[in-house]
Amino acid sequence: MTNPVQAQRGSHELTDWNPEDPERWDSKLAWATLWTTTFSLTLGFMVWFMVSVIAPMLQNAQIVDKSQGFWLVAMPGLAGGTLRLVWMFFPPIFGTRKMVIWSTVALWAPMIGWVFTLVQPAEALQGQFKWMMCLAFLTGIGGGVFSGYMPSTSYFFPKSKQGVALGLQAGIGNFGVSVVQLLTPGILISIGIFGPGKVIPKAKANAEGLTFLQTAPAFILVLLVLAAFLAYIVLKTVPIKANFASQMDIFRNKHTWLMTLIYVLTFGCFSGLAGTFGMMLNNMVPSVPKVAWLGGATIAFLGAFTGSMSRVLWGPLCDRFGGGIWTLVSAIGIGGSALIVIAALNGTRMIPEEELARNDEGVITQIAKCEVPLGLFLVGMLSLFFFAGVGNAATFKQMPMIFPPRQAGGVIGWTAAIAAFGPFMFSYPMNQLSGSSGNFGQKIIPVFVIVLLLAVVCAVIDWWFYTREGAEAKS
Repeated sequence: MTNPVQAQRGSHELTDWNPEDPERWDSKLAWATLWTTTFSLTLGFMVWFMVSVIAPMLQNAQIVDKSQGFWLVAMPGLAGGTLRLVWMFFPPIFGTRKMVIWSTVALWAPMIGWVFTLVQPAEALQGQFKWMMCLAFLTGIGGGVFSGYMPSTSYFFPKSKQGVALGLQAGIGNFGVSVVQLLTPGILISIGIFGPGKVIPKAKANAEGLTFLQTAPAFILVLLVLAAFLAYIVLKTVPIKANFASQMDIFRNKHTWLMTLIYVLTFGCFSGLAGTFGMMLNNMVPSVPKVAWLGGATIAFLGAFTGSMSRVLWGPLCDRFGGGIWTLVSAIGIGGSALIVIAALNGTRMIPEEELARNDEGVITQIAKCEVPLGLFLVGMLSLFFFAGVGNAATFKQMPMIFPPRQAGGVIGWTAAIAAFGPFMFSYPMNQLSGSSGNFGQKIIPVFVIVLLLAVVCAVIDWWFYTREGAEAKS
């Protein structure tokens, strides 16, 4: 049998490719494709969640207020979900190579925009909220590409290896969130090689410090150029073709809608809480703990790191035991974690007037006016992130088992698109519920009550349709 790579020497189109047939599958090419696209996807997540790091800094510097900060965090989620509805159709239309190259190039635009915006003086930034909202929306491209990359990767691997392959790609891609949340406040904004710095008042410390906010998008931009070059050199396209109309049949299958609801629980919680975790801490913790040996980065990166790690680690376990049982464990775990978070939020206390930090003129300088029981809150949140990661790995094992290859790619793209609205689904209600004053923690409890109820519903759905003995689509 002719090797599929050799069949079209000098061409980027593969022929006679079938991952289920060892004679018609090239494992080296499949893994090279995985690592190349995963690098680009990780940068996409860094682009998507960069604003979640910058927004608390802008709030601390009094460039934006709480409401504007939450809106900046919400916009990438709104855009990411919307753009995933577009990208989900790209793999069988354009092919892996073209899609990844041009998707990576598209990510240059918001990073260039943020570099030229953040290099301006702090005084000039205060009048550019609407422009920053536009740039925040464009960073949603980083979330949109996921619904193209993941279905494309499923074309390159047999079903027996898709749990590991998709778990690795999505999990490592998710690490882009924690990487940007770790590097930006801890290291990047102290580096001034990408333009002049500016003096931004640090509200909590009543002091001034030279910062280089533009370094974060500039650093990502350099890596995006490298990623586009690697995609041009390494990637090829498998012969799976479909037009827009032929992909619409997934919506006639009830399992598309059931898996969408489950993935909203798992990835919706991961993306939504990863985006809002920094703002939540900023408004409920008078002094957000920092990790000194990591350049002084705040603990906000721990949420995304925990969820990403569990997603990577559970890929092989899902291949071994099936995705359905781990999705059930995930739903139960998320529900239990939500209860812990609710208990912590209910214990949030208002800080007495005399305990508020003030400057020499007596003006209140701290952001948080209430204080959450931090230990209990972190246990609940990090547990929730952990089980969300397990569920993300499990659902991506389930979908290729439930649907045929062409449909599986479309369903992965669709479910990922809807769940990508997570940052908006969490940021908007938190912003609306919390208002301009009062106990922030207690006011946002309804958000986690909804998470708890959704977890119960998804646990029942998964057990009935995918896990119990004799289930309709046991996976």
